[in-house]
Amino acid sequence: MQSLPEGALSLSGLVVVLLLSAVIGYRFTVRMLRDVLRRLAARTTATWDDRIIEHKVLARLANAVPAVILYYGIRPALGLSQADLGAGESSLAVLALLTQRLSLTVIVLSGAVAANALLQAINGIYTDSYSDANSRPIKGYLQTVGLVLYVAAGVIIVSILAQRSPIVFLSGLGALTAVLMLIFRDTILSLVASMQILSNDMIRIGDWVEMPQANADGDIIDIALHTVKIQNWDKTITTIPTHKFISDSFKNWRGMSESGGRRIKRALNLDMATIRFLTEAEIEQLTRHELLFEYMTTKRRELESYAKAKATDGDTTIPDVRRLTNVGTFRAYVFNYLKTNPLIHDEMTLLVRQLAPSAQGVPIEIYCFSNDTAWATYESLQGDIFDHLMAILPEFGLRAFQEPAGSDFARLVEHERVTPHPSV
Repeated sequence: MQSLPEGALSLSGLVVVLLLSAVIGYRFTVRMLRDVLRRLAARTTATWDDRIIEHKVLARLANAVPAVILYYGIRPALGLSQADLGAGESSLAVLALLTQRLSLTVIVLSGAVAANALLQAINGIYTDSYSDANSRPIKGYLQTVGLVLYVAAGVIIVSILAQRSPIVFLSGLGALTAVLMLIFRDTILSLVASMQILSNDMIRIGDWVEMPQANADGDIIDIALHTVKIQNWDKTITTIPTHKFISDSFKNWRGMSESGGRRIKRALNLDMATIRFLTEAEIEQLTRHELLFEYMTTKRRELESYAKAKATDGDTTIPDVRRLTNVGTFRAYVFNYLKTNPLIHDEMTLLVRQLAPSAQGVPIEIYCFSNDTAWATYESLQGDIFDHLMAILPEFGLRAFQEPAGSDFARLVEHERVTPHPSV
């Protein structure tokens, strides 16, 4: 069996040593970053170093260490001079040049990945350090910078592999402008939209927004360059393009949350057949109500004065007499009931109004604001109010209107069955 020349053996040994050096260098760097730097970061009170370690900025940069060792060590390992590489005539020179190009490619790519991780760490540091980070997010801008870095890294890598200057590739981009505009259309729209959203303070992380055309109704949990994520109330996630918040309409409930009051606007429909004047006995009884005492006393005094002014002697005409109605007294009761309710905001609008009658009766609408914007508290308060009002309607001689139900028809049939009909 023919043995290899001594020079070939030594050359192979140097290449093996170079590869082992690259592996050992990578392992040593990773261990140094993992053990030493993490311990140092844990001892400091600052949070920026924790963010850098969390996003593995230095760990990604460590991927370039083997490439650097191969780039500078391949020529001595193969026993080549710089002139031999420049000539590129031998197979060893071609191998060395190819190794250096691939090493440079790995270095550039590792640098771009590490830079993008650093941008993510900067976003985390910004969020931790500034209280208004939710109202002025910079994630979209950092993603734009990261996109530019990746494009630049791609151009440099292609120029390295093709052995051409990056300027040659950049000069050809002018002819591809229309194509690039089409490819990056969404990115450009999102970037412009992000700037408008930030300058106008349209949305923030944590805002409750409603966009019916996208079936989105919930809290914003993330604002990025291309998308805005909304966690709906059923815990599903809706992802909406950022530029949609400029081109489409949406409702932001932040104003309600910041005002400290949440609107209650609901009507109670009354049966028109039950609306009438109050009798003297009913007036006396309702006057005993604490919420109506002042109102009834004032109204009775006004009506008595009006009746005296309209009194006539020997006139055959019937004088115009003002009387209290059950629905008007009920509205006064509802107003005072809401006014004294500690859960109703006392500095915001409070109305109890009668709307136009319809086929569903006479609507008595309540328009007020709760002093707690929490959803559960708001719904509980609204339910308690209308529970009480529907239960107290009979004391005013009123009845809530509702469409005839099956039980109504059943009672009618039963009434017809038991009621004797006169014989023909």
